[in-house]
Amino acid sequence: MIHELADVEDQESIDDSTTIWRFTHIQRGAKIGKDVMIGQGCFVQEGAVIGDRVRIQNNVSVYSGVTLGDDCFIGPSVVFTNDRRPVPGIRKEVYDKTVVGKGVVIGANATLVCPVAIGEHSFIGAGSVVTHDVESHGYVMGSPAR
Repeated sequence: MIHELADVEDQESIDDSTTIWRFTHIQRGAKIGKDVMIGQGCFVQEGAVIGDRVRIQNNVSVYSGVTLGDDCFIGPSVVFTNDRRPVPGIRKEVYDKTVVGKGVVIGANATLVCPVAIGEHSFIGAGSVVTHDVESHGYVMGSPAR
């Protein structure tokens, strides 16, 4: 289901089992798996990769260079970055990577500062600022996340 108020540039690439809510923009070139739910007010940029059965809550931007593994939960207003040293007005050819492993849970308002790798089945507490890799089955929280 794609809400009539969503802007999906390539609807044919979205599986019928995926739900995209209103005011969400999915750019052409984003890869979205099966049985995904993307909440309202989200943005998925070209080059972003979202695995199967991922749940993305409201107001999340998934930028180029971000990969979300299968079965992830991304809480409301989570922030992903893709450029550690942005310069206004300059578009890069290659962005920093953030790789989120299978089954990861990221709490509301957490910020992941690229480049980072989040190991499978990790948990990131709400409001955390992640500046370093997180091991598989890890639990981190705080600012900076530890």
